[in-house]
Amino acid sequence: MKLHELKPSEGSRKERNRVGRGIGSGNGKTAGRGHKGQNSRSGGGVRPGFEGGQNPLARRLPKRGFTNIHRKEFAIVNLEALNRFEEGTEVTPELLIETGVVSNEKAGIKILAKGKIEKKLTVKAHKFSSTAKEAIEAAGGQTEVV
Repeated sequence: MKLHELKPSEGSRKERNRVGRGIGSGNGKTAGRGHKGQNSRSGGGVRPGFEGGQNPLARRLPKRGFTNIHRKEFAIVNLEALNRFEEGTEVTPELLIETGVVSNEKAGIKILAKGKIEKKLTVKAHKFSSTAKEAIEAAGGQTEVV
């Protein structure tokens, strides 16, 4: 059997109901829309979220919270990503962008402790998590905040 030979099994698909095609079809004249009223007219119906004049859900729910427009978002780099560099390399934000570990520096680079580091590296970044700092120093490396 080939892809172009595939067909749905017999009776699994229904034929499209063509409305407004005569009285014998069972959906002629008003085409299943009933008589008069907002939904029987072309362009009729209500906008999304309208609840018939009742105060809509979007207006009933409380709007609380806060979005800090000055929030600094850091590009994160996990320890396991630093294993690609050779022993004794000085890992800088420029090197991370150049090698494609990070595509965008954002507000700075933060090193997080996911994974293990097996090499002795000097890592320069804007922020370090305390566990990541410990792991780099345990591997014999150094950390430096830029």
